[in-house]
Amino acid sequence: MKAEIKIKQYLNKSWLWVRLSAELDMAVADTFRDTLSNAMASSGCRNLWLDFSRVSFIDSSGLGVLLGRYRQLQPLGGKILITNPNEQVYRLLVASGLHRIMEIEQPQSYRLRREGS
Repeated sequence: MKAEIKIKQYLNKSWLWVRLSAELDMAVADTFRDTLSNAMASSGCRNLWLDFSRVSFIDSSGLGVLLGRYRQLQPLGGKILITNPNEQVYRLLVASGLHRIMEIEQPQSYRLRREGS
């Protein structure tokens, strides 16, 4: 499956909104990384808002892309916000420790189940 990447700028061009429609795995990681890096460089945005509503899976290559963008933005005082991950993706992001350096939205189904416990 070919990856679809949509990009828009928000909030006085300080945020770059990105929605990936694919699995973020070894087959897509290089394209996603290059597209993000190019968009960040050309826009001058310091913050990434990653909409993961259409990402069903992430492997170590995908985690590496996220960590690399964090390292790229950190010296600029930038942030990464990940919204709409499914439960599997959310658990992997937390298990990898990325929740300590990025803001990651909990899936609603995950929050409801945790509150009901």
